[in-house]
Amino acid sequence: MLSRDRSPILIEMMMLKIEELVHSFVNTQCDFDKEIVLTNFFHSDWEADILTINGEGFSHEIEIKLSKADFKNDFKKQYTNQKTGEKFLKHDKIACGDYLCNAFSFLLPMGMIDHQTIPEHCGIIEFYHNEDYWETTFYKIRHPKKIHEDSYWKLCDKDYFIRNMARNLLIKKFELKGKHEEFIFKKPFESKIKSRKH
Repeated sequence: MLSRDRSPILIEMMMLKIEELVHSFVNTQCDFDKEIVLTNFFHSDWEADILTINGEGFSHEIEIKLSKADFKNDFKKQYTNQKTGEKFLKHDKIACGDYLCNAFSFLLPMGMIDHQTIPEHCGIIEFYHNEDYWETTFYKIRHPKKIHEDSYWKLCDKDYFIRNMARNLLIKKFELKGKHEEFIFKKPFESKIKSRKH
């Protein structure tokens, strides 16, 4: 039974799978001819739900939150300095500019979070899903602040990035084929590229 305090918007949103939301967003809000678009991409000790990088290397992470509890948990995420062991909160790093991406935004159901409670460095994108017509509309409520001026490729090895993406694509290909056929592989794929510190 649904709780009485749930709004009609959130009830409708629950019918929309996150994969459908992501597909709708990247299909209508991203330009594949001008930017790299990645989903569920791991970087900076956590996963970016959506990451875009344009031709100039300007990068934008978009974090999807479908509940208030999940939204609050994002401010508890920590980064650990591998050299010193010190721990820093994710949004403290973003706010002070010590972050890989140039911009950070939240993608939220319309009306779920009071805008005044969202830190100023975060952009706000809201969506409304019309279940009757199966259409999702996105509203850019607040543009994100530019965290720093550095290109993504200045902070991230572009050649390694491309090789790693190609390797992940190959792994995904075999995973998809493996759902329909049985394979026996002598050795799993292992990266021979040592991680680099930047």
